[in-house]
Amino acid sequence: MTPDIESILARYPDAGRDALIPLLQDVQEVHGYLSRESIQSVGRHLRLPTSKIYGVATFYNQFRFQPNGKYHVQVCRGTACHVKESAGILEALQQELQLAAGQTSRDGTFSLEVVACIGACGLAPVMSINGEFYAGLTPKKTRKIVEMYREGGPEA
Repeated sequence: MTPDIESILARYPDAGRDALIPLLQDVQEVHGYLSRESIQSVGRHLRLPTSKIYGVATFYNQFRFQPNGKYHVQVCRGTACHVKESAGILEALQQELQLAAGQTSRDGTFSLEVVACIGACGLAPVMSINGEFYAGLTPKKTRKIVEMYREGGPEA
């Protein structure tokens, strides 16, 4: 068990099943995702089988089981974005990145996540890359943005 996981678990002495979600949130906050090792450590601490922990963690879409890429792409599929055809943006991203939602590229450069709402409804359709927002997207604009990140990102 890594020291950072030990310190998280130490904040939950004598914890029961009711501490599972906050514990998983804390682990993910520190690591960026829930590793197999971290889930096993949480299971030992709470005296719960890992199958129960995976059952809870997979139920909630807030939990990830692999690290985000260097460039974490979030595409909004909320109502306003849906009406403005964000499905085409998602499709363009999937084709361009060769990823399905929830995946990270093998080289760790890109990860793709579908979110229910980014909170920029008036700018729909919208995506975010590492917190940088891109609005009024079309599939063509989306591909150009991905290419910019492949070449080193907006700072390059």
